[in-house]
Amino acid sequence: MTGTVRREWRPGRTVDVRRTLAPLSRGRYDPTFRTTPDGAVWRTMLTPDGPATQRIASRPAEAVVVGESWGAGAAWAADRLPAALGADDDVTGFDPGRHPLLADMWRRHGSSVRTPAVGTVFEMLVPAVIEQRVTSREARRAWATLVRRHGEDAPGPAPPGMRVQPSPHEWGRVPSWSWHRAGVEATRWTTVARAATVAPALERSVDLPPGEARERLRRIPGVGRWTAAEVAQRALGDADAVSFGDFHLARDVVYALTGRTDGTDEHLAELLDPWPGHRGRVVRLVGLSGVRRPRRGPRYSPHDFRSM
Repeated sequence: MTGTVRREWRPGRTVDVRRTLAPLSRGRYDPTFRTTPDGAVWRTMLTPDGPATQRIASRPAEAVVVGESWGAGAAWAADRLPAALGADDDVTGFDPGRHPLLADMWRRHGSSVRTPAVGTVFEMLVPAVIEQRVTSREARRAWATLVRRHGEDAPGPAPPGMRVQPSPHEWGRVPSWSWHRAGVEATRWTTVARAATVAPALERSVDLPPGEARERLRRIPGVGRWTAAEVAQRALGDADAVSFGDFHLARDVVYALTGRTDGTDEHLAELLDPWPGHRGRVVRLVGLSGVRRPRRGPRYSPHDFRSM
């Protein structure tokens, strides 16, 4: 498809495009995601119909979101726009009044920030696997390096330097030395290669109940509870998915809600118990608050897998 596919979506509420889609960004230098000075969000994607670039901007005074898409997958991207901005996120039964911090964040962001469901599972799985067991800085560097080297140019009038990540077939062809030079050891890149062989089955998980979809992801060797949750939060719109096992998450959320600095996954699970179906939403609201546990102790020393 050539030209621009334009869609205007009127959700009946203000949509904070930047904050809603922020979880899709893998850092400032992510070749697949860009926020421009005019406030628009640009992202590239691998749709079932092929690569696409999409520019998303809002007109708050009119409560309108405008999506402009280019590439073979432009029509698919336009059709998916409302879901990607949380149109299917059901907040029924969520009670933020159980905690003053959540009540405040819900008052500020509850109507404008919802859980995205971009609908492309493998596309969200690859960066999540790359982020396993390393710092954000290491993962973001590796992601940018690999996409720039093995991805393709973004279709349409995308900002300079934007790329579309490789297809499952192309990820499976990335040589071991390229992973190594990007700082990704064999355990992670073989997980991506395994996932690439079952990518069509993974895409069908968008039609499953959230818990069942996460279990399907975990059938891939190397994909655990944390990785499945990271994918579900972005690709499936799963507002109950929590990234248990994260290096900082439990301690930060427990601190924000209780003031304790020794939070564990067990503490976190207990704290989130009053919000079944919305546990990931609670974590997201805490993240929006900016409250973090005070950092003490020695700084983490990044791994250099290239020397191994």
